[in-house]
Amino acid sequence: MLAAMRNLLAVAALVLAFALGAALTWQLTHRPPSLPDPPALVLKIREVARLESLDVSLYKKIDFAPDPREQSTFWSSLTQWASYTLRPPRGRAIVFAVAHLGVDLRKLDVDGLRVSGRRVEVVLPRVQTQVELRPAETEVIGSNLTSAQTAQLFERARNAFEAEVSADKALQERARDSARQSLRSLFTGLGFTEVAFVDKLSPEPQRG
Repeated sequence: MLAAMRNLLAVAALVLAFALGAALTWQLTHRPPSLPDPPALVLKIREVARLESLDVSLYKKIDFAPDPREQSTFWSSLTQWASYTLRPPRGRAIVFAVAHLGVDLRKLDVDGLRVSGRRVEVVLPRVQTQVELRPAETEVIGSNLTSAQTAQLFERARNAFEAEVSADKALQERARDSARQSLRSLFTGLGFTEVAFVDKLSPEPQRG
């Protein structure tokens, strides 16, 4: 009877030891991976980051009449006056362009990230706007401009396109959405469950 009791206790001890070992193994193998801190996140972002760009096609009809330039001599001024009086320089064209709106994620640093548990806050870099003219697609309606004056027309058109796109809040938001999608996919893959895009980081929690 005593021997049977000892055998039963031994078996119970083995079962308990096995259960504890299995529980410990499960905890070790199922422990959630540690989340990266902001400096490590910055490195991860720079490994995969590129310029998230939104391309928008544009066109506009331009009517351009350059102003007379100040001349160094009286005779040059007189010649210019005669030219502008008899045949004023003027150019009209339909100018085509492509606007590139982008968020360069490589500019995101630790000052734009805040990690709190499984939540990460992100302040995106500003949207960059660049306009590329398409001279091959431009249609000249009528022009008696010199090559220098034509270059001035195109430069003014490019500046006008850039100002117009920079002021378009809907286009700016579409460019930011592209960057948000890329970062949300990256952070979710690293184990974060909440990704918040904010204009300003929340204050650091006070430690007692």
